[in-house]
Amino acid sequence: MKSIIFSAPNKVNLFEKPEPVIGKDEVLIKVKASGICHTDYEILKGNYGSNAFPLIPGHEFAGIIAKVGENVTQFKDGDRVVVDPNIGCDNCNACARGWVHLCEYLGAYGVSTNGGFSEFCAVASERVHTIGDIPFKQAALAEPMGCVLNALDTVHADWIRNVLIFGAGPMGILMGLALKQLGAARVTFCDKAEDRLALAESFGFSSVLSDSKELFAWHRQADLAVEATGVSTVAAELTNYIANGGKGLFFGVCQSEFKINLSPFEIFRRQLTLAGSHSLNRNIPRSLEKISALGTELDSIISHEVTLSEICEFLGGQMPRESLKVQWSN
Repeated sequence: MKSIIFSAPNKVNLFEKPEPVIGKDEVLIKVKASGICHTDYEILKGNYGSNAFPLIPGHEFAGIIAKVGENVTQFKDGDRVVVDPNIGCDNCNACARGWVHLCEYLGAYGVSTNGGFSEFCAVASERVHTIGDIPFKQAALAEPMGCVLNALDTVHADWIRNVLIFGAGPMGILMGLALKQLGAARVTFCDKAEDRLALAESFGFSSVLSDSKELFAWHRQADLAVEATGVSTVAAELTNYIANGGKGLFFGVCQSEFKINLSPFEIFRRQLTLAGSHSLNRNIPRSLEKISALGTELDSIISHEVTLSEICEFLGGQMPRESLKVQWSN
C-alpha cells in the first residue's frame, strides 16, 4: 500500500508498505478521504506530540472498513466510518473526567501512531464511528468540527449575538457555521485575504479587512471575539475587541514560546472571560450531526481534492496558494 512517511524531523516521502495486520479489537480501514491540518506540519518539525518517527501522518480521515478483528461485533466489512484520532490513557485525572483531549499521556492516530495518509489504516474499533450516507470528504471534517464544538463549549452563552472571528480559514468558517446554528445573530470575519472574506460572505457572514478603518468600529463591541489565525500579534490585541462582560477565545495555534501582556485590572473591571481550547474531546457524534445538517454547504471549504503524491509534496513544502482545506481523495 502507498503511505506517506515522516521518517525523521523535516523528512517526508511516499513509500510502499505492507498492509497493516489488525489486532483482535481493531478494524482495517480503507481510507477514502484524509485532510491536511496545520498540526501535521508541526508534527513533521518534531514540535508536537511524542515525535514518534517514523510515522504515517493524518488525523482527519474517513473510509470503508475492509476487515474486522475477531472481537469486533459492532462493525462489519463495508461499513462507512470516520475516526476519532485521540487515544487517552484512561487513568489520569483528565481521562477520569471524560476529557481525553487533555490526557496527560495523550496520543493520536497520525500523531503518535500511524494515521490516515495511507491507503489502509488499522484503528481500535472504539475510536470508529459510522457516518451513514455522509460523503467521505464531509465526514473527514468531523475531527476539525469536533475541535470547533469543544471550543464553543468553553465560551458559548445564549446572550452572545455579536461575534468577531479573526481568520476566515477553514477552521474559522466551521466555527462561524456552528455559531450560526447556535443562534448568533451577527458573525463577522476579519482577515487580510480578500478571497477568504469573499468565501465567508458566501455563507452569509459579514466581513472586514484586517487593515481597514472599519475594524476600528469593533473596538470593545464583540460579545465574543475569536482568535483563529495562530498569529501572535492578533492574539495580543484580542481583548481590544471584546465588549464589557464579553468573552474571548484563543482558538488558533500560536507559537508555544510567544507571550502576551494582559491587564488583570482590565479583566476585573470589564468582567472579561478569556478561554482556550485544545482538540475535540469526544465530539465526533455531535460533529456528524452538524455536518449532516449543513450538507453540501460544507463543500466549498474543501478547496483541493488531490492525490496522495500531491499531499506528500504539500507536506514537504507549502500548501497550495489560496488553499482552504486540502484533502487526499481516494
